[in-house]
Amino acid sequence: MWGFLRRNDIVLGDRAFSDYVSLASLPKKAVDVVCRLHQARRPDFRRCKQRLGTYDALFTWIKPWLRPKYLTKRQWKSVPEQITVRILRCRITQRGFRTRHLTLVTTLLDPKKYPADELFAVYQRRWHLELCFRDLKTTMGMETLSCRSPKMVHKELLMYLIAHNLIRCLMAEAAAIHDVELDRISFKGSIDATRHFSNAMAKARTKKQCRRLEATLLKILAEDQLPDRPDRREPRAVKRRPKPYPLLNKPRGEYKDIPHRNRYKK
Repeated sequence: MWGFLRRNDIVLGDRAFSDYVSLASLPKKAVDVVCRLHQARRPDFRRCKQRLGTYDALFTWIKPWLRPKYLTKRQWKSVPEQITVRILRCRITQRGFRTRHLTLVTTLLDPKKYPADELFAVYQRRWHLELCFRDLKTTMGMETLSCRSPKMVHKELLMYLIAHNLIRCLMAEAAAIHDVELDRISFKGSIDATRHFSNAMAKARTKKQCRRLEATLLKILAEDQLPDRPDRREPRAVKRRPKPYPLLNKPRGEYKDIPHRNRYKK
C-alpha cells in the first residue's frame, strides 16, 4: 500500500502498523503514522527519552537484529539504526468499549501541533472502517462469494466495491447538501432507497424529471438518520443461531444423509 501514499499523508492503523520498519521508513517519504502500540511492547514511562505530559513521552527504539523476510538485504541496510517515537496512553471510561486503556505510538512528535486529545479522537474514528467492512460483508452480502475462478472472483469483488462506493458517494452528497452528519445517515436505508429510486429514474422520460428524482432521493437519505447512541454496547455475538443441519460438503449425487439428523450438532 505504500505506493498509494502521498507526501504529508498520515497513516491511521491498528497494531499491525506499529512495527519498526513502518515507523522508520514512512517518515522518509514524508508520511507520518498514528497507530495502536503492539501488545508485545510494554513501554516504561519512567525510562523515556523525554516526557511531554502525563503518559505522553518520547522513546528511542533500536533497530532489531533480525531482518524481516519481505525486505532485501539492501532495503534492510537502508533502515536507520534507531528512531524516536512518541507513545501516549489514556484511560477509556465510555460505556460500550471493551478496551479500558489505549496506547498509541506515532511519528508526530510535536505535542503543541498535535495534542494528545486530538490524536486519541482521530484513532477512535478508525472504528468507522470496521463498520464499512460490516456494511460490505454483512449488509451487502459479500461474506460468501459465488464465483469460482480467480478472474471472476476479482470481477465480483470489484462490483461490490463499485456498488459500495456509489452508495457512499450518495450519502456524502446528501450530507453536504442538507447539512447533516455523514455518520448519522443509515447505510442500509440508503441501499433500499437507491434501489427503489433507480427503477423510477430509469423510467424517467426527461433529464429534468431524472434530476428531480435524484434531489428527492438525496433528501430522503438525509432524513433517514440513525439515533445518536454514544454509549450503546455492541457485543461481538451472533443474533441468529445457525440451524442444526450438517454441512453439504460433497456433491448432491455423492452426499449421504446422516441418520438421526435432528440430534446432529455442527
